[in-house]
Amino acid sequence: MDLSIVVPLYNEDESLPELCDWIRRVCDEHRYSYEILLVDDGSTDRSWDVINGLREANPNIKGIKFQRNYGKSAALNEGFKAANGEVVITMDADLQDSPDEIPELRRLIAEERYDLISGWKKKRFDNKLTKNLPSKLFNAATRKVSGIYLHDFNCGLKAYRKKVVKSIEVYGEMHRYIPVLAKWAGFKKIGEKVVEHRARKYGVTKFGWERFVNGFLDLASITFVGKFSKRPMHFFGLWGTAAMMLGFFITLYLIIAKIIDPSGFALTNRPGFFLALACIVIGMQLFLAGFISELIARNAPGKNSYLIEEKTGL
Repeated sequence: MDLSIVVPLYNEDESLPELCDWIRRVCDEHRYSYEILLVDDGSTDRSWDVINGLREANPNIKGIKFQRNYGKSAALNEGFKAANGEVVITMDADLQDSPDEIPELRRLIAEERYDLISGWKKKRFDNKLTKNLPSKLFNAATRKVSGIYLHDFNCGLKAYRKKVVKSIEVYGEMHRYIPVLAKWAGFKKIGEKVVEHRARKYGVTKFGWERFVNGFLDLASITFVGKFSKRPMHFFGLWGTAAMMLGFFITLYLIIAKIIDPSGFALTNRPGFFLALACIVIGMQLFLAGFISELIARNAPGKNSYLIEEKTGL
C-alpha cells in the first residue's frame, strides 16, 4: 500500500465528510493505493456515526473508536499500529491541514528517502497572542534541547517512513515530540516542508493554555529518558557527586575555621553545618536512586532491544 493517512479526531463530525472526500480526490488523481484511518478519541458528538457512514461509501476508510477521551498521542499511537502503508501521513481533522500537500510529502519520503518530514505552518491563521507567540517559545526551547532544527514541532501534518512509526511509542502528550522520539530511535534524516495553514471552518479548538505547561514537562521527560534510560547512574551520579563534594568542602571550611578560632561558635550552631549535612544526605540519596535505576534498567524487559537496520545470513 502506498499511503496510510492517520487522522486523530475529537468532535469533528462536521468536517469529516469534506476532509475524506478531499483526500480521496487527491489519492485517486495520483493513483495511490491508500487507507484513511480515522481515530475517534472518545467524541461526544456524531463523529462515530459519520465515520460508519463514510466507511460504507469508501472501503478505504477505517475507523478506530476509543471508549473515552485519551488524548491525541494515544490516538496517533493506535493509528500507527494499524497503518499498513509504506508512507504514513498524519493530519488534523479540522480542515486546517490541506490534503493537497500529500503528493509532495509522499515524494520526499519515497524518493528523497527522508525518514520524517514535518510540516511548517509559516503563515498561520491562529490567534497571535494565545497560540503563535507561545508556539514560538515552545519551538525555540525544543530546538535548543533536542538539537533538531525544525520551526514547527507541533504541526499535525507530517509524513513518515513506515519503519519510523513502527519503531516509536507515542504516549502522554508526546505527539509534540515525535521528531525527537524518531531521532532517539536512530532515524537521522528528518526534514521540513512549508505547508498551507487554513483558517478553521468548523467547530472550535480543543486545546487550552495547559498544553504549554504539559508540553514543557513532557520535553523534560523525553530528554531525560532519551539520554539516560540506558545509563541512569550518569545523571543521578553526577548530581549526587556534586552535592556530596559541596557538602565536603563546607565541612572542611567549618573544621578549618574552628581550628583557627577555637573560641568561636560551636560547629552545630552554624548554618553551614546544616547546609553541609543536607548536601551530603541529598548526594547519598541521589546515588541510591542511581543504583536502583541501574538495577531496573538492567533487568527491564527489552533492555537490549536496539533498532537494527538490516540482518542477513541469520
